[in-house]
Amino acid sequence: MTNYVRAAIRKFFWPCTDNAEAGDVPGWVMITLMTAALVVLIWAIAGPALTDLFNNAINRILSI
Repeated sequence: MTNYVRAAIRKFFWPCTDNAEAGDVPGWVMITLMTAALVVLIWAIAGPALTDLFNNAINRILSI
């Protein structure tokens, strides 16, 4: 009876002991958020320069 109770408690508190990748979701969330933050940061810094570059290229094509 004691082994059964221990097994039940272990299964209740640690249900994923046999799955090695059970706790990997927070890592992927962190990677996704950091990537999004880098995109926003780069866009904020280089956005106006890239917009001017694009507009100059379009104006050169249209003026030919």
